[in-house]
Amino acid sequence: AAAAAGMEELRGRRDELARLIQGEEEERGRLQGQIWALTERLARANESLARKVAARNDFDRTIAETEAAYGKILESSQTLLSVLKGETGNSSKATEPKSTSKEKQADGQKHS
Repeated sequence: AAAAAGMEELRGRRDELARLIQGEEEERGRLQGQIWALTERLARANESLARKVAARNDFDRTIAETEAAYGKILESSQTLLSVLKGETGNSSKATEPKSTSKEKQADGQKHS
């Protein structure tokens, strides 16, 4: 009878342990499912981030190229303006009416 009681106690402890094992296996399964779901979300977030970083880099490159081109346009415009001002100055000197000798004589008489 004592042996049978001892065996019954061992079976009870084993059954309790089996229930604990089953509960932990279920928890492990839930955690693995959450890890899988989070891993999927992480992969999607990484892909989205990579696309956005690539797009931002494209914007940065386009902005830099546009700024460089704009700078060259400004520089060319300034050069062209300087050339035009120089030529305008030269052409106005060339087209200024020269005083005739009679005007020079008249000017000379005014001062005397």
